[in-house]
Amino acid sequence: MTDIAQRGASPVDWTSSAADGRRRRRRAAETRLRYYGLAAIAVALGLLAILVGSLVLNGYRAFTQTQIALDVYVDPAEIDVEDPSRGDYRGLVAASIASVLPGADDAELRAARDIVTRNVHFILRDHVVRDPSVIGETIRIQIPASDPFDQLAKGIIDRDLPESRRRVNDQGIAIYDQFAEQGRVEQRFNAALFFNADSRFPELAGLSGAVVGSFFALVVCFVLSFPIGIAAAVYLEEFAPKNKWTDIVEVNINNLAAVPSIVFGLLGLAIFLGWFGMPRSAPLVGGMVLALMTLPTMIIVTRAALKAVPPSIREAALGVGASKHEVVMHHVLPLALPGILTGTIIGLAQALGETAPLLLIGMNAFITSPPGGLLEPATALPTQIFIWADSPERGFVARTSAGILVLLGFLILMNLIAIFLRNRLERKW
Repeated sequence: MTDIAQRGASPVDWTSSAADGRRRRRRAAETRLRYYGLAAIAVALGLLAILVGSLVLNGYRAFTQTQIALDVYVDPAEIDVEDPSRGDYRGLVAASIASVLPGADDAELRAARDIVTRNVHFILRDHVVRDPSVIGETIRIQIPASDPFDQLAKGIIDRDLPESRRRVNDQGIAIYDQFAEQGRVEQRFNAALFFNADSRFPELAGLSGAVVGSFFALVVCFVLSFPIGIAAAVYLEEFAPKNKWTDIVEVNINNLAAVPSIVFGLLGLAIFLGWFGMPRSAPLVGGMVLALMTLPTMIIVTRAALKAVPPSIREAALGVGASKHEVVMHHVLPLALPGILTGTIIGLAQALGETAPLLLIGMNAFITSPPGGLLEPATALPTQIFIWADSPERGFVARTSAGILVLLGFLILMNLIAIFLRNRLERKW
């Protein structure tokens, strides 16, 4: 205070009302900032809850399927005993339905056949092929109900509406109610959603082909991007001279990480399919396109993990006589591996959710069986969701939301694995 007074400046009175007002304003500003942050978090969580809630409300019905039980007499006279795949299975199903509705006319029998899926004879054939011992016996098989009657059972179609405003007529509803009174109608877990491939009929459509296609594409993406990305990052970070050429390479890598994914799809379409003539819709091509897209991110993440290793590690290794190569391979790279693995899994999760590049190389074809290899036509989870979202049948609405939930489940699982590896393997310095 004496020095301030000697210099001619007045002392600050921290107990004055003006100082109290300034403190109150600072505290109020801090409180407002804290509330702004809480409000932003609340809005983000609310929007996320709306998104997930809408998906669950639209998609939970797809995880159950209405089943119709039919008692079918597998007549040996209608089936080739030597080759059970050949036979009049359609006639056997028609005879089974007729036995349930004695005295029904042709119109009623047609209405009854519309209650079950149109591929019912293939389901019966596959059952007999798996177990030929049932030939000559009466068996009970569970048949998926057709999409309109599945929606009727789930309450999506209101039976109280006028007949002209619903997809099922009064005659079909009456026969369906008769099946229900006989105990033939049942709601079961829809295993076909996970074990069937795509189909034109919503009640039979599943994700197995898309899951297998995504798996093959991610394997190819990992095999290409992981070693190339690590090698490029190690060279740029540990061995490359710092000059304008490496600066140009680094700038281009950073720019490529921000390029829209559809550009990589155009690149794959022009080079892999156009120049090299590789098969369209193949997981090999899809994986190569995803590897091109993931590679810049992989390099950036790996370089960040290498930079996080303390310089003292390098200096200590060099001080005891290790070569530059030994320092990198025996000390720096193992210590950076947790960060590299975390970034790799996150990059693969991003690749799993990409749709645009896969659409351009044809991985949105109608594939009715899972691919048996890298060169066979396939779809992927995002493109399968895109196909279902574009389908006019009402039953695909729920299956689209269910497919999104399955995809989100895989993404969450991959991110949890990345978090686990980071917490398990990272070193504290």
